[in-house]
Amino acid sequence: MQDSADFKKIIERLEHAGIKKVKVAVADIDGVLRGKYLHFDKFASAAQSTFGFCNVVLGWDASDVCYDNIKYTGWHSGYPDALVELDPETERTVPWDNHVPFFLGHFVSSDLQPLSICPRQTLRRICDKAEAMGFTAKNGMEFEWFNFRESAKSLDAKGYIRPEPITPGMFGYSLIRAGQERDYFNALMDELTAFGVPIEGLHTETGPGVYEAAILYGGALESADRATLFKAGAKDIAARFGIMPSFMAKWNQSLPGCSGHMHQSLWNKNGENAFYDSADTNKMSEIFKSYLAGQLKLLPELLPFFAPTVNSYKRLVDGYWAPVKPTWGIDNRTVSHRVIPGSDKSTRLEVRVSGSDVNPYLSVAASLAAGLYGIENKLKLEEAPVKGSAYAESKVARLPHNLLDATRRLADSKIAREILGVELIEHFVATREWEWRQFQDAVTDWETRRYFEII
Repeated sequence: MQDSADFKKIIERLEHAGIKKVKVAVADIDGVLRGKYLHFDKFASAAQSTFGFCNVVLGWDASDVCYDNIKYTGWHSGYPDALVELDPETERTVPWDNHVPFFLGHFVSSDLQPLSICPRQTLRRICDKAEAMGFTAKNGMEFEWFNFRESAKSLDAKGYIRPEPITPGMFGYSLIRAGQERDYFNALMDELTAFGVPIEGLHTETGPGVYEAAILYGGALESADRATLFKAGAKDIAARFGIMPSFMAKWNQSLPGCSGHMHQSLWNKNGENAFYDSADTNKMSEIFKSYLAGQLKLLPELLPFFAPTVNSYKRLVDGYWAPVKPTWGIDNRTVSHRVIPGSDKSTRLEVRVSGSDVNPYLSVAASLAAGLYGIENKLKLEEAPVKGSAYAESKVARLPHNLLDATRRLADSKIAREILGVELIEHFVATREWEWRQFQDAVTDWETRRYFEII
């Protein structure tokens, strides 16, 4: 349960300020924010206990189509309310929405225990485990995404074919291209920071209308909160400029995909970086090596948490800045896990396999849980670091090629159930199997171009 004393002070402060409404939100299984406005009186009551939110939020896909293969909810349950608990530490205001107060929440069961299939609760549980092991987990996320001169209405009229990028050409790190959308660029940087999502860096990437943002690192939970709010906030801000951002992993076969890299480190209770060892050639402690060994061992089994959609696997192809094998290297951008050796303040791991289409709560949770598994089991980092191209590393088996194969690996994983929970794994597997079925039933423009006339 949240600290009611903290909320009592917040409620008194907001009431004194004359606040009439509050915006609240929770993340669904795909990481999509689902929210509502609450009248202040309703918020005051909910903040000190819980409030109801239809449990279909954890029972439908990104298109609001209800799953037919999950246990948690469905037509068989009548879709009752689930209980949501707000987190006072997520308080912020929305600069582009008249500074309305905003809070994130998570789901709890009827006896007020954390709901096992709630993405945010899953990450909270893994963070608690890290703390119990003597570590504070820190994380920082980066997102790449494309921006289009479109609206929901214009893109729907086009049938989601040939969206118009806001700028042409392959202009990575271009001040020229950033300047051509200066007002939008500055709004992202300034307003998201004011929203409690501080941006360390923002630049154009290689591709028409593609940007990359590095979000300031923090505690693992705070980092996932920021990442989730970043995607939602960028879409809100962009609409004001007649722009539609897309965080899908790969929208065009001929262009690089969009990453969602995670920078990670563990810190001891005395404030020291548990990953750093000045005596090691690569500045890597034994803790770091076991953490990395756990991630490499479990990546093939946990891949759907880092590549959660059918489209994700179109990004994981050779030669397009995305890894295709569980590999590691020193400052090597072709591997799945890039070790960044530095000082006792900066030594860290960059997980490069994840795309911008991830649910940040689940990708961070799965990655952290795998690393802690490596530490608990004292795994040895037996694989040598890759020097040069990891695409040419013939001794390492390739990751699953598609969502179906990856989901089957996850479904068969005993360790995934052990580190993330049986109910979460079974629920998530069912949702990914559903996603694959929707894809299999769909008739695509590729099929019509290929078969419509000639067959």
